[in-house]
Amino acid sequence: MNMNDEIRVIADAMLEKKAQDVVSLDLTKIGTAIADAFVICHADSTTQVVAISDNVEEMMEKHCDRSPLRKQGRENAFWIILDYSDIVVHIFKTDQRMFYRLEDLWADAVKTTYSDNQS
Repeated sequence: MNMNDEIRVIADAMLEKKAQDVVSLDLTKIGTAIADAFVICHADSTTQVVAISDNVEEMMEKHCDRSPLRKQGRENAFWIILDYSDIVVHIFKTDQRMFYRLEDLWADAVKTTYSDNQS
């Protein structure tokens, strides 16, 4: 499975748990990036942030046979990070996403938006 397929698995897992504003950022052309891609979403409650994180982990294990190398943020669930080395997943609580504005920090990256009605 290639990276784009894995990103799609992540995005679908997020959308399945009603994540909002699901996007991926292609960082491959940015020399200073720590990964090849970020996948970002947000949710209004910490309970939902944890549910999205759990579903991403479960679907990546099931469909891609991959577990995160590192994960952070579950204890407060304002911003959970799942590090798959080449892909880093960011699941924010809504107000935290608006505060940190990752997409603005990586504005040079190619952005793809995902929604439930995509094939």
